[in-house]
Amino acid sequence: MDDHPLSALINARITAAQEAGEFDDLPGAGKPLPRISDPQGEVFNRMLRDAGAVPEFVALARELTHLRAELQETGDRSRRRDILKEMSMMEVRIDLARQTYKP
Repeated sequence: MDDHPLSALINARITAAQEAGEFDDLPGAGKPLPRISDPQGEVFNRMLRDAGAVPEFVALARELTHLRAELQETGDRSRRRDILKEMSMMEVRIDLARQTYKP
């Protein structure tokens, strides 16, 4: 028995949808579900994709692009030196993130 406060409501809506035929003729009906080695990870990754999240190395690459643009616009020598340092570190972080990325 599930103790979640919404369990009764959820079950009632599922039953009503079944009785109304809303689950009839769904794509893939009667076919086995795909094998998923990590169901929790798959759900989490789907939620991230649906929310527009990107892998770390993609986000870092975007930051690197902004740094390159800032470098082109900046005439201050000390700021340019700082940007170049940031870019070097960013490239290392991107490489590490690519190596550890598991879709």
